[in-house]
This record gives sequence, C-alpha cells and structure tokens, in this order.
Amino acid sequence: MIFTEEWLRQYVNPALSTDELADALTMAGLEVEEVRTAAPAFTGVVVGEVLTCRDHENSDHLHVCEVNAGTGETLQIVCGAPNVRAGIKVACATIGAVLPGDFRIKKSKLRGVVSMGMLCSQRELGISENHDGIWILPDEAPIGADIREYARLDDARIELKLTPNRGDALSVVGVARDVHAITGAPLTLAAMTPVPATCSCRLPVEIEAPDLCGRFSGRVIRGLNARAKTPEWMKSRLERAGQRSISALVDISNYVMLELGRPTHFYDLKKLPADRLTVRWAREGESVELLNGQTVALTPWYGVICAGDEPECLAGIMGGEKTSISDETTDLYIEAAFWFPKAIQGRCRKLNFSTDAAYRYERGVDFATTVDHLEYITQLVLDICGTPETKVGPVDDVKANLPVRAPVRMRVDRCRKVVGVDIPLESMEESFKRLGFEYTLADGVFTVTPPSFRFDIEIEEDLIEEVARLYGLEKLPDRPPLARSAMKTQREERRGAHDLRREMAKLGYQELINFSFVPEEWELAYAANEKPIRLLNPIASQLSVMRTQLIGGLVDILKYNLNRRAERVRIFELGRVFFPDAAVEEGPWTVKGVRQPQHVAGLAYGTADDAQWGEAARRVDFFDVKGDVERLIRPLKVRFVKESFPALHPGRSAGIYLGDRRIGFIGELHPRVQQQFELPHAPVVFELEVEPLTQLPLPSYVPVSKFQPVTRDLAVVVPADLEVQVLFDAVAEAKKKDLRLAPLADFRLFDLYRPKEGDGAGEKSLAFAIELASRTEEPLGEEQTEGAMRAILDVLEVAGARLRA
Repeated sequence: MIFTEEWLRQYVNPALSTDELADALTMAGLEVEEVRTAAPAFTGVVVGEVLTCRDHENSDHLHVCEVNAGTGETLQIVCGAPNVRAGIKVACATIGAVLPGDFRIKKSKLRGVVSMGMLCSQRELGISENHDGIWILPDEAPIGADIREYARLDDARIELKLTPNRGDALSVVGVARDVHAITGAPLTLAAMTPVPATCSCRLPVEIEAPDLCGRFSGRVIRGLNARAKTPEWMKSRLERAGQRSISALVDISNYVMLELGRPTHFYDLKKLPADRLTVRWAREGESVELLNGQTVALTPWYGVICAGDEPECLAGIMGGEKTSISDETTDLYIEAAFWFPKAIQGRCRKLNFSTDAAYRYERGVDFATTVDHLEYITQLVLDICGTPETKVGPVDDVKANLPVRAPVRMRVDRCRKVVGVDIPLESMEESFKRLGFEYTLADGVFTVTPPSFRFDIEIEEDLIEEVARLYGLEKLPDRPPLARSAMKTQREERRGAHDLRREMAKLGYQELINFSFVPEEWELAYAANEKPIRLLNPIASQLSVMRTQLIGGLVDILKYNLNRRAERVRIFELGRVFFPDAAVEEGPWTVKGVRQPQHVAGLAYGTADDAQWGEAARRVDFFDVKGDVERLIRPLKVRFVKESFPALHPGRSAGIYLGDRRIGFIGELHPRVQQQFELPHAPVVFELEVEPLTQLPLPSYVPVSKFQPVTRDLAVVVPADLEVQVLFDAVAEAKKKDLRLAPLADFRLFDLYRPKEGDGAGEKSLAFAIELASRTEEPLGEEQTEGAMRAILDVLEVAGARLRA
C-alpha cells in the first residue's frame, strides 16, 4: 500500500514529523517499508514559460527556445524534446542547477548554438519514468517558482508492508483511522452527501448466489463527457501511489479504491446486451473476455456478473472487455458491491494474474458503506465528467446476505495476563473508542461489536492485540516468559518419529524435506494413482496434487545429486502422505475426508560401501537395504513377502508385514520407471508406515538356563520356488501348539545351495541352525531333543520339504 503524506494528513494531521509518523505506524503494526519524497534531491529548477520555439539550423530534431524563467532576462535554451512549443509552462533547470545523479547544468553549445539551461522531463527529475518529452505544467503555474515547492515534490511517499489480516488498511482512510487511534489526532472523513436523482433510469440487478455476493449497489448516469481531463491533484496522487493515469473515468475508480478501499466497476451502459444484471456462479462451458485481453474458460468455482444470462465480468476480480468504458462512453453504470472473501480467494492465482480489486476483496471490504461510497464516486464523476445534459438515476441497493458481526468478549484480567502488563482499564476503553468499536463493560468483561470494516476481529486475542498495540508495544518490558517445566519420562512401549530419524542417520542416510504437493506424473508412476487429491490453488502449475507416497521426492533428489556427479547416495524422508477417506471428520488436527498418516521412506544408490581395500566394490542390492530396514525397526520383527508394486521390479520387491498387517514395501525401482526418470541404474527403495513402528513390546523377563543349550543342524530339500518364509511361519505356528517344540530357542537359515544342472535343478537345499534350551530345572534329555527335532521335521515336510540325504 503506497500513499502520500499530504493525502493522509487531509484526513488526520497529528503533530508528528514524517519520521515520527512512520515510526508510530510501524510500532502499531502497520510496518512502514519505505519513506521517500516524490522526487529525489535536486536544486535550481524553476517554472519557466517558452516564449518562442524555432528549429535548430544544424539539426533535424533540436529546437532553439527563448524561455522566461523569472530571472529578469530571457534565456536561450536548446531542447530536443518533440513536445516543446511556444506558450507552454515547463520545468527549467537554470545555470548552476544540480539534477539527480549530481548532474550539473552549465552554459554549453549544442551544434554551434549557446544553451543557457535545460528543459526537463519527469524522468530527468526522478519523478517518474515518463520520458516522452519535457514536463508540461498547467497554464496557471507561476513563472520563476521553485518547482519542488510548486509541485510539492517534497511530499513523502509512504509504503506499508501489511499483514494479510489488515485489509482495512489498504486505503488512505483505513490508515487514517489507525493514525487517529494511535495519536488521538482528530479524524475528518470526506463528506458522503447523497446526489439527488434527476431521472428514473435504472438497471435491475438479481443476486442468485447469496454466498458469492452479499450486497450489490449501483446507479445509472447518462450524458457524460468521458474525454474530460483528470484534474492534476488527482493525477498527482495516483501517480505517487504507483497508479498510471489512464482516463478520467478509470482514474476516478482507481482514486476511490485507494482513498476509501472500495473497488468499483464502470460499465458502458450502451454496450450491455440486456437491460438487467444477474450475479451468479459460472456454469461449465461458459467463458468471458476480460479487460486484460485474456479469455477465461469458466467453471462453477468462479463468480460472474451477467448481462441477461451472458457473463460480462469476473465477479470481484476484473471487468469484461465487451462492456468496458472508453473515450466514447456517454452512459455509465457504476457498481459498488460486497463479495465474500472466500468467494474470491485463490481465483487470481489460478488465473496467473492479480488485480487490486481482488487483492482487497480477498481480505474483506466494508459491506456497510457501498451506498455512501457510491454517492461519493457519483459526485466525483459529475464534477469531472459532468455536462449540462447529464442525468443521474436513483441508487439501487440489493441486499442478499450481509455478514453478521458476532460480539467478541475480552476479559480484562485475561488481557493483562496475556500482555504481561497491568494495562489500566481506562486505556483499554480509550483504545476501543479511538478504534470506533462499539462496546459494553460489565463485571470486568468487554463485549465488543466489531465494525463492518474490520474482518480481522473475531476472537478474544484479536481484541487483546488491539489494546496492546495502542497501549504501545515499545512500553512493554523485555521480560522473558516464565513457566514451570518438568521432565517427563518417555513411555517404554512407545517411541517417537524422531527416534526413527536418528536411527536412519546412524545407518548413513541423510534426511530430506520435500513438498507435500507433487506432479501428477509422480502419483501415476510411483503409486498407479489416477485420482489423487487435487489442489485448487497450487503454488506452481506442476505441483498440482497431494502425494500418497514419498518415493517420488527421493528419486527427484537422487537425480539432482547424480547431475552433480554424486556416485553414492543414501537419503530418507519422514513426512505425511494424503489419502481420500470419507470416514475422517473435521477436527483440530484433521481435515474432513482426508487421511494423513506419516510414512518413512529411504533410497540407496551406488556402491554398497565406500571404496576400501578390504572388500571389492559392488552395487547396493535388495538385501543391503533389507538389513537397514530390520535395523531401523528393531526390536520389532517383520516378515518380507514377495509381492509386486507399481514402481518396483516385479522380481525384486517385497511387502513388509508386521504380524498380518502390511506396513510397507521394499524393492528395486522398476526398469520402466528408471527409464522414465532417466536414471543410469535402479536404486533400492523402501517405504513404511510410521504409526505401527512407534508401538514397542515391553521387555519380558526370561531367566537364563543354567544348562548349556543344545544345537543341531537340519538340512532339507525344497522346490526352488518355495519361499523360506513359508517354513519359518510354519515352525513358528507349530511352536504355539506342539509341546515338543517348547525348548526351541532359535531357528535360522545359515546355508542355501542351488544345483546348477542335473536332476536337482528344480530344487534347492536349505540348512537350518536349531538351538534348544531347557525351560525347567532339569537339563534337556536325548528324548526331548530328538522329539523337538522330529517335530520340526514333521512341520517342514508338511510345508513341502524333505530331509536331505
């Protein structure tokens, strides 16, 4: 928000210097980002009048001018500007003048002709970038007057950096209200005198979408002169606020938006294809051509203003080209409406452009003053563009759904506790009075009704903030917060997500933090997800959906590292993924219809170990990463079951099961995906749900037997395609039921042999190490040992194994 100090002091004029005013605004929450004068420092430039102008004899573009600069003598000045002519008032830099950039004006010769000064453009004086020609001043400009004083070039331009909640401060009047509240200086607002109707001209308006538009005010004005010039005072204020002067009607609309914070829209009444307006949500297949030349394909997400049933404007964002005003406009319809912020938010980002109107409507515009502001803008239109034939119609004010400003309670004691200072009750009352808040006070509780222009006042803390900032943030002592703290022991059967992070770091993996929104291509490639959760307002066009997996982000960072000649990469991420789930209800930590579990994923690429002399280099494989997963989740025990997944090699992937629940997957990236994302070799990846890993079994006491365990080896032959996990599961299940297996302490595979050719090519040999331990006060006998071995062999034979000869 940019405005000039002179403009602000028209409404409120505190006894503060420019620097003191800027500091007061900043300390009250309206951060002043920059203060600078309308023009940089220069001297020696005065108002001059061009008396004569003739062409230079030795140049086809220079002119020789005689100028009266109020010095008592006529100055001869050579000028190359195309718009110089006799009879105009100009900014004349005399001999000895110093222009911006320390450019000094001296007596000189141009193509043999003496020049005693310089006629300046606005860019040469640092006022604007306009360099079409010299700066032509109004005819009433006094000759010889210092141009800085005449054009008020020492007027300060103040730029505010506003927080999104302070939409009310996006106007000069809004800032003036705050200055009044801060300093107590009198606030003088512009008169909103009703303009009487001189004809019965009306344009009926129907609001079909009350959730889009709460109020729509408008009026017809006929017989205008759109070619009238914008007054210099208005043009100057607009330019110093960063707005380019376009035409009188456009300038009036922009001026009212900056001054009052009220975006308005002007329609050329003769271009409207129907004699009524309809406000509604757009329909599929409709489109509208906007003032910026862009044709927008509409969906029901956008609001529109229709002439009859044909969309003419994008509601609260931009007008349509078909009904735009021009220098030929004589009949006008002025719109001043209230659009609900939620109906405007995000639409401009979707369209890849922004407008000043949408910027304000997104934050909330006063809904109670549409008619008053319409009267104000009507008077400006009449004063600047009115003619003897001008006719003004009555104001139409359609109210469909005005916001209800619920009272907000603030406890006096609570305010003092939050701020940490014993703020006097009188100071709180004075703050609300200066802010224009209606309130009552009873039993130490303020009940405040927020005004229609303050959309940010909703809860008790909002009122506490207002009291604190007007009391003076600089008055608050630098007192550190004090709170009692106590160390809490971590529950033994739980571990946090950060414990998993530490374990991954110990395993040599480096953590990543990626966006939760990803390209749709990733979801299709890594999860075969054709219906991801789509973003209505993505921060970038490619980041359009919410992720259901973490692998895509890991592979993307792998590519980034490979492009920088990395050869060995170990990375992981712990973050949330997002699934549609109608069973999820809205809550403090949940979003309705979206399940957001935490996952941890890892990726390994390159050699299994760093280069060393003791071991030959080899590429990392499935079993290396499988070991990492087992170390990550210990003391939990999981099973790895051969399965296929969309992004993984079908013969080198497995599901990870904790009990009967699949909690993740592991495997080598599919060759198709490897080729799609241009990877030289396939990395090995895994992904696990975090929640099951946080539940740990409590340690159980088992006395150590005083007898030595008995160890046996057992070799069996099984079909080549039989998974070893089937045998492990069979033995574990039998141990629960067969008393002969009570001594079984350990059952593990230690050898695998696959015949290369011959009769045994379809089989493989497995050797298991078996440990038996006594669970009683007696040592294991031969009979118990043989019984256990016989029970194990029986189980293995049922599962498809036979004893190796």
